[in-house]
Amino acid sequence: MRHYEMVLLVHPDQSEQVPAMVERYRSMVEKADGIVHREEDWGRRLLAYPINKIHKAHYVMLNVECSLDALRELESAFKFNDAVIRSLVIKRDKAVTDTSPMLKEVEEEANREAEVAAKRKAETEAQTAAAATASEAAAVATEDPPADTEETVASEDKPADTEETVASEDKPADVEETAASDDKPADAEETTVEK
Repeated sequence: MRHYEMVLLVHPDQSEQVPAMVERYRSMVEKADGIVHREEDWGRRLLAYPINKIHKAHYVMLNVECSLDALRELESAFKFNDAVIRSLVIKRDKAVTDTSPMLKEVEEEANREAEVAAKRKAETEAQTAAAATASEAAAVATEDPPADTEETVASEDKPADTEETVASEDKPADVEETAASDDKPADAEETTVEK
């Protein structure tokens, strides 16, 4: 049996079906007494050039050890599967089980994204804590108002002098005197004003 490395480009609309496809190809190899040494899913990546007006593809790599008949069967399966845009099969001298540089790059990118997400989360928590501290400080400031404010509020609650002023403003003094002098004697006028 010989060792082969296979890279498949799968249509991006079929990304959900990639695990099932890989499992089907794995079973084909194992049915022919072959071994799958390495299987990597590189995810969706931008193509170097468009293929059938498609700019992205889902990349999958397999390192297998199988017979020539099993290899021909796999190549036929790739050829007649509409989801597989391109496939490349390379003969290897020995089984390759190391992590590929492409997968290392994908993992590093995922780690970078995780670090950025952790930093954003920490910043958000810090901002939330700062806002909570500021709102607590504002609440403490409103609970203990200064003494001048309390006196102002107390004086607004008791407007005794204001009521007398409003009553006299409703009827001007000249109008009261004129109305009283026309109809009533001077003594009656004084009693009306005193009320």
